[in-house]
Amino acid sequence: MAVKSLLRRRGVLINGALAVLLVGGAGVAYFSLSDDAGASSPGRTVQVSRGTVVASVSASGAVASARSQDLSFATSGTVDKINVQVGDKVKKGQVLATVDDANARDSLEAARAALNAAEAGDTTTASGYSSYVQAKASYNSAQRALDGTELVAPFSGTIVAVNGTVGGSSSGSSSSSSSSSGSSGSSGSGGSGAGGAAGGSSGSAGSGGSSSGSGGGFMTIAETSKLVVTGDFTEADVAKLKKGQSATVTFDAVQSAQASGKVTAIDQTATTSNNVVQYGVTVSLTDPPAGLRIGATATVRVTTARAENVLYVPTAAVRTAGGRSTVTVLQGGKQVVQVVQAGVQGDQGTEITSGLKEGDQVLIALSSTAGSGGFPSGRFPGTGGGFGGTRGGGRG
Repeated sequence: MAVKSLLRRRGVLINGALAVLLVGGAGVAYFSLSDDAGASSPGRTVQVSRGTVVASVSASGAVASARSQDLSFATSGTVDKINVQVGDKVKKGQVLATVDDANARDSLEAARAALNAAEAGDTTTASGYSSYVQAKASYNSAQRALDGTELVAPFSGTIVAVNGTVGGSSSGSSSSSSSSSGSSGSSGSGGSGAGGAAGGSSGSAGSGGSSSGSGGGFMTIAETSKLVVTGDFTEADVAKLKKGQSATVTFDAVQSAQASGKVTAIDQTATTSNNVVQYGVTVSLTDPPAGLRIGATATVRVTTARAENVLYVPTAAVRTAGGRSTVTVLQGGKQVVQVVQAGVQGDQGTEITSGLKEGDQVLIALSSTAGSGGFPSGRFPGTGGGFGGTRGGGRG
């Protein structure tokens, strides 16, 4: 009682609640001594509105080709011609490079002579037929080796890497390009004829095949007309994702441009970096902007839920505890806690399926009220942090 009497002598009455003015060199602040439930709390009011609520999750990633291959010669030798360079668009079946085929042709001629001799012999006996089969196999192998001196485009696309030089050695082994979606095509075996000319090429990458970088083959080809972005989503966000969901993609290198897309693949295994578990999610772009390049940095935002023509309030107005959601409604100048049923929790607003009607006034508190005086963030109004750092200038 003595404290209140003292405060009444040195205080002021605001909205029926006694408040104390603390006047000092640093500025002015106040705090309430009233527990009156009808008094207005710090905050702002908004109307319950009708509209669309959208929930989404986002991650950063990079642009890649939906289909890419690292290509290598099936036959070792000295490269004598490279017909393309990085950035060239090529057609399926086009010869991209060749190696010196002199040895391969000599081997094929020898194999053909041996096969002719075997065919002319007596193939009715076991020995004769065995000789014929071996000669035929040697001939086919020699034919594949000759075909393998040409590197042929397995599909129409763009050359994104050339790792060899004229006069250098070719690589006789294949090297698969990485696939962020975890699936890849089978490696080419280099069958006879033109179809086997790219015999050492790797199979095409799955929906998230990466075509950035130099690749592991003699050349890398990518289908640039079909682009994807693979983003690394946290385990909490990836639980909300599924194939077919719509996405919006923006690009650092192409200002004010964005593309739409759909989720086409979600990695089944995670990667961990700095104790953060993430999953790769591949989004196929349906309308990439002109000039977009493979490897460009992108931000992927996937829509996980959407509710149209529904009542909603700002998410900050909804409090949920113990499985029950409530909002504070202003009725007749008083604050009333109202139980509501919440639907889609969007990026900015939360759908309200019951408990409110359009036009109702709800209160949004100013941040947290965890301070000792009951003010947002434990600070006095007009202060920059507790009692210190007030808006007013300090003493000189």
